[in-house]
Amino acid sequence: MSFMETYRRWLEETVDNEEIHGELVSVQEDPAAIEDRFYRELEFGTGGLRGVLGAGSNRMNVYTVGKATQGYSNYLKKNFPAPSVAIAYDSRIHSDLFAQTAAAIFAANGIQVHLYPKLMPTPSLSFAVRDLHCSGGIVITASHNPAKYNGYKVYGSDGCQITTEAAKAIQQEIDQVDAFADVPKADFRAQLQSGQITYIGEDTVERYLAVIATASVLPASVSREVSIVYTPLNGTGISCVPRCLKEHGFTNITIPDEQKDPDGNFPTCPYPNPEIREALNVGLAWAEKIGSDLLLATDPDCDRVGVAVKGENGYTLISGNEMGVLLLDFVCKMRLAAGTMPERPVAVKTIVTTPMAARIAEHYGVELRDVLTGFKFIGEQIGYLEAEGHPERYIFGFEESYGYLSGSFVRDKDAVNASLLICEMFAYYRAQGQSLLDVLEELYKTYGYYQSRLLSFTFEGSAGFAKMQALMSTLREHAPEEIAGYSVEAVGDYQQSVLVRRDEMQEEIHLPKSNVLRFFLSGGLEAVVRPSGTEPKLKVYVTAIGESREKSCDAAEAISKHFAAGVQGA
Repeated sequence: MSFMETYRRWLEETVDNEEIHGELVSVQEDPAAIEDRFYRELEFGTGGLRGVLGAGSNRMNVYTVGKATQGYSNYLKKNFPAPSVAIAYDSRIHSDLFAQTAAAIFAANGIQVHLYPKLMPTPSLSFAVRDLHCSGGIVITASHNPAKYNGYKVYGSDGCQITTEAAKAIQQEIDQVDAFADVPKADFRAQLQSGQITYIGEDTVERYLAVIATASVLPASVSREVSIVYTPLNGTGISCVPRCLKEHGFTNITIPDEQKDPDGNFPTCPYPNPEIREALNVGLAWAEKIGSDLLLATDPDCDRVGVAVKGENGYTLISGNEMGVLLLDFVCKMRLAAGTMPERPVAVKTIVTTPMAARIAEHYGVELRDVLTGFKFIGEQIGYLEAEGHPERYIFGFEESYGYLSGSFVRDKDAVNASLLICEMFAYYRAQGQSLLDVLEELYKTYGYYQSRLLSFTFEGSAGFAKMQALMSTLREHAPEEIAGYSVEAVGDYQQSVLVRRDEMQEEIHLPKSNVLRFFLSGGLEAVVRPSGTEPKLKVYVTAIGESREKSCDAAEAISKHFAAGVQGA
């Protein structure tokens, strides 16, 4: 069926949906707009769905959510004798509608539904899946994307986002579903009254916060009297972060009025991503005004946290890699001092995350495991340790995109847990007369000056998607021999599961297949290239190391310019 034929069918089938039908009518004289909405179906990747809100098969709407939910329902019924799911949602536009739509469809399929009755962080869903012994779960969120996006994250019974294999099996089920003919028109209120849908109680939230408390590592003797500005960026963090911090003695918390209340339009923060400075501007202004020592900002679904600390020259933002190594060092230091370090401790990071972590882990005698990009692969490692009977061996995991977890109680990055750890670390070093910037400089002097850069190139629409795929093919088939003057010593092709060295010797990569290329350069430098799994972007992760900050920055900048020029010239 052509995109125009699909468009015409949607026109016919959506007449009772004023919003969707109205948008379809508005573009009837614009073939390019129609094609963009219908040239493909919204891709169900390993994280589920994510896309722009609107009408069409390539948009997030009640019909694409319904089709995905029916496909997931079919998968659950084939794999579990009495399936059940947990559902959470964030503050984004239509998140509550999509959550209720999915809940009603699951229920109509005879699947027991446990739904949070209010906005809750993504990690609380990961916890609820395991706490309530569910077969799976979903979160309606587009994480840190702009307001025009929404998404549908899918979780397995282990509390991790679904595996590649499960995603393929669910996609096969979705492919057999007709969005209009095969999805039951279920009534949410009726299913709620029947008991097929139940609300998740406050007792589950209390158990979630209680297990986070077990990850606390700050001695009781250390003062918590620090001034903190916390912004949830109009998202779900407001439901748990302030409560968690206050329960652990951090009571001097200021929340900016403009970003306190949930609002999917994100009026003061068009791109609610705590990785970028613009997202922190409101919080920084408040911190400056009241003289706070520390700024915390969580993204809308509260699985990532960004940080700024007050220094001699104003406020400095700490990157995800920097915070990760600070926390890894702090957790190891505190657990050794308290005598709570397990035998054969394990930490986990993703392959695009700073290799500086390996140096720190080695210093403390911690096994460091590298996994593919995506926190579910960190969660998967926790599952392996649990299956071996030793989940306590896991002490910390992190990824460069501001995701951290210091316990096995959830299987996803957790900004509630991370916010507590960061405040504890800040208070500990302040009591020692040090700032986090001082500690970071000490780590650099000890382990080397590692610098990281993330380049992100956007490729919108069908033409952009094709161009991005072509760029990856070119790099894969014609790997460069040098990058910015640094020789390429080896190339890791994770799609082919092979590492090819310069002397043409090959090694197998023992990780799941993924469309990722990793270039190992002379001098210990690296560059990793991969298409984003959630956005129409090509991402390049650059890592440089030098004997000084200046030299490592210069190397990182040179490699970044090389890739930027290559993409622009393609």
